[in-house]
Amino acid sequence: MKYPALLRATPACLLCLALLTAAHARPVRKGAVEAELVPAVTSVQPGHAFDVALRLAHDPHWHTYWINSGTGYPTSIKWTLPPGWQAGAIQWPVPHVLTDAHGTITGNGYDGEVYLLVTLVPPADLSDGMSVTFKAAVDWLMCKEVCEPGEAALELTLPVDAGPPAPHPRWGAQLAAARGQLPHVPDGWQLAAARDGQIVTLTVQAPAGATFTLADFHFFADDGLIAYDQPQSIRTGGNGALVLTLPIDPAGPKNPTRLFGVLALAKGDVPGIRVDLPFSTPPSTSALRPSPAVAGGLPGTLVLALLGGLILNLMPCVFPVLGIKILGFVNQAGADRRKVTLHGLVFALGVLVSFWVLAGALLALRAGGRELGWGFQLQEPGFVFVLAALLLVFALNLSGLFEVGLSATGVGAQLQRQSGYSGSFFTGVLATVVATPCSAPFLAPALGAALALSAVESLAVFTAIALGLAVPYLLLSAFPAAVKFLPRPGAWMETFKQLMAFPLYATVGFLVWVLAGQTPDTGLLKVLFGLVLVAMAAWAYGRWTQHGGTAARRRFGVALAVVLLAAGVTVGWPRPSDFTWEKWSPETVAKLRAEGKTLYVDFTARWCATCQSNKAVVFSSQKVRDALRAHGVVLLKADWTSRDAQITEELAAFHRSAVPFDLIYAPGRADPILLPELLTPDIVLDALAQAAAK
Repeated sequence: MKYPALLRATPACLLCLALLTAAHARPVRKGAVEAELVPAVTSVQPGHAFDVALRLAHDPHWHTYWINSGTGYPTSIKWTLPPGWQAGAIQWPVPHVLTDAHGTITGNGYDGEVYLLVTLVPPADLSDGMSVTFKAAVDWLMCKEVCEPGEAALELTLPVDAGPPAPHPRWGAQLAAARGQLPHVPDGWQLAAARDGQIVTLTVQAPAGATFTLADFHFFADDGLIAYDQPQSIRTGGNGALVLTLPIDPAGPKNPTRLFGVLALAKGDVPGIRVDLPFSTPPSTSALRPSPAVAGGLPGTLVLALLGGLILNLMPCVFPVLGIKILGFVNQAGADRRKVTLHGLVFALGVLVSFWVLAGALLALRAGGRELGWGFQLQEPGFVFVLAALLLVFALNLSGLFEVGLSATGVGAQLQRQSGYSGSFFTGVLATVVATPCSAPFLAPALGAALALSAVESLAVFTAIALGLAVPYLLLSAFPAAVKFLPRPGAWMETFKQLMAFPLYATVGFLVWVLAGQTPDTGLLKVLFGLVLVAMAAWAYGRWTQHGGTAARRRFGVALAVVLLAAGVTVGWPRPSDFTWEKWSPETVAKLRAEGKTLYVDFTARWCATCQSNKAVVFSSQKVRDALRAHGVVLLKADWTSRDAQITEELAAFHRSAVPFDLIYAPGRADPILLPELLTPDIVLDALAQAAAK
């Protein structure tokens, strides 16, 4: 449609024309959301960019989602523009945290009325007097207690005018205000980001005169690096800086080098600060707040390290093992002074050597560019499993399930023997190994400095920590007469020995908890079964090799123990999963199906033995794993371990009331392929082939 005469008429007529043509942009209501395209200007100037916004008006208590949505999916716009036109990306306003009726965080997004701005760039050769129509296919997810997908086909028509642009009388002011509220980098604000393991620290230095409270701040990560549903702590650091501690989402980007997102402020002139920062190396906020250990120099750091190592003796990770050493000193009461001294010195040597090895490994890996922290070896599931199995064996020994010679393990009631120096050394090693999950007061700043100092200085800091850990035993070695103040050996020692097994069992429980975060559900189940077999190996050793018996009986016991131990390690050894299971939700299913993905949905529960058996049988098949990769299948897990109304409702929709229940959604098929309760690799392969056939 053309309006050459009107466009050469008065500005009032031009305004009338703009309002007339804009009538094509009528709002569309779908469910609880009204959507429409609104312009910032009354007409298009050739070659000059201008703003158009997708206006979403939500019914009370309904919301839609930001670019990093959390549980839902973000609003999208697919443009159909005339030739030569360009459309920019959505310029997202500052979001806020979304919660359900129970106060549970469900994502990031918007309610009320929101404008999603997009910049359109017309070609420079537009003819004055013509009109242009833009079309947009819009998709969103709207949620309250339930979630519904929404979509609309929107369009907007504007005239072309070579004259100066004029703001739209209805929408111009609103879109100008919306642009002013977009996140940006304001003057006077200084930010720094650091990453340490699974934590990101964002340090903010506000300009003088800025008014806010600590509760005003919340960080939203564009790329999902920061867990959307975890609390963020904030405190005041040095020089008045604000320090936000942000937990990393395990499902987020791997090995990120920068922090992207928006730092939202609930109040003030700055609604949101655009964040695009590299992570500092090594992780620290030293640029804005000096470390107290570094500020005190190397001598101060060594003092902190010594105190931290000394207090480590009282930490729950270390005390169970040190109880074994205390028992050894009790057994040595009244023994030769030289033996008592040597046992204490050999124990201290075991601690020192272990810390030197640990320091050497840290320095070597740091030189290779790795970002490391205290207890880095516990990031390796295999190491954690071996340590858990070892401590389980020690605990069973203390409980009396079996007895071993000191030369083999160096634990238990025989530490007083002359041949037990290797046992004292090994106890020192074990004390160091189990100390690494703990961080005592004064230890954190010393370790932070050690990881940033030179190799020689770092080694000195680790030596100071080791000496602190060994000080009580070095004192007993230097003054062996003090041993006489310990209780005399007697029948009470057997009770004490058995009692000390329970802290070790607790440590095994802690290590299994660590493994729970490093392995998939079925992998953790295998870890537990593996530890059962390790315990059975200890039982077989005690049952057939001790309390008398023939040589053949002892050989049988040793052989059976070795077989069971090997089986336990084989079964329980944690293996990384080939696939990542995403959390099931109706919104996720709708989003992925809209993208044309093939979905494998597993309705399961940890208490369902058949569920675990199905996964072990099916996903151990190389053919199944290859087929899943070949078809680009997305795996979704609907975990019914705890009550979940959405999962219960979904099961009922398929006339099911129990798990296991598996199904496959295929592109182009309205209904999913339902699988039987008991699965085999062939059943799953046939279903995948059926899905691929469409």
